[in-house]
Amino acid sequence: MTTTDWFIDIALLLIVLRQMREERLTTRTILLPLGMIAWAADNYLTTIPTAGDDVLLAVVFAAIGVVFGLAGGLLTRVRHAGGHVLIKASHGAAALWIISMGFRLGFAVWSTHPSGAAHLTSFSAAHHITSGQAWVVALLLMAVGEVVVRLGTIIIRGQLVQARVDRTANKQAHRPGAYV
Repeated sequence: MTTTDWFIDIALLLIVLRQMREERLTTRTILLPLGMIAWAADNYLTTIPTAGDDVLLAVVFAAIGVVFGLAGGLLTRVRHAGGHVLIKASHGAAALWIISMGFRLGFAVWSTHPSGAAHLTSFSAAHHITSGQAWVVALLLMAVGEVVVRLGTIIIRGQLVQARVDRTANKQAHRPGAYV
């Protein structure tokens, strides 16, 4: 792992810790994690191996990321106040994020050490994983799935909260026989 890899992983961890403070759901709230994950994809998705069980590995890891993202998005508090949608990562949402980021970071560190590399090589051979790039793709797709689904879930929940507020305001404004 390079120094840049460490900085990106730490920055992604800090994003969720920062979200433990309530903040407005804004374009920046959405684009910052998407930008970081896009940068990672651009730098690490050089090739996508398709031999052996490489695709299956990527699909399984991506599905795990989607599940983590959905759970994290559902565990994030979303409410409307002061004319804005506000979000706040709960302890559960933050824990899921830290667990998944910690797993990917730990896996990357473990796989670069001699004993980890030997175990990974043995496992890969036994399960028809054809290259180290297959693991890179799988771990990256796990992160992409988690980030995109978490953000998508939060955005949809924010839109639902905003729509509920708008409906309530319209009902109150258009009540027949109501005094203004």
